[in-house]
Amino acid sequence: MNQGRIWTVVKPTVGMPLFLGTVLLISILIHFLVILTTDIFPF
Repeated sequence: MNQGRIWTVVKPTVGMPLFLGTVLLISILIHFLVILTTDIFPF
């Protein structure tokens, strides 16, 4: 891991859930926007 020094600043027990939660929120937002802006799923 080339960014290994980040864990000297942020604990992995805090950093990993924050990172994965951010990825999850961005993924949900992108999927929601794709569903809203396409004609595949009529709303």
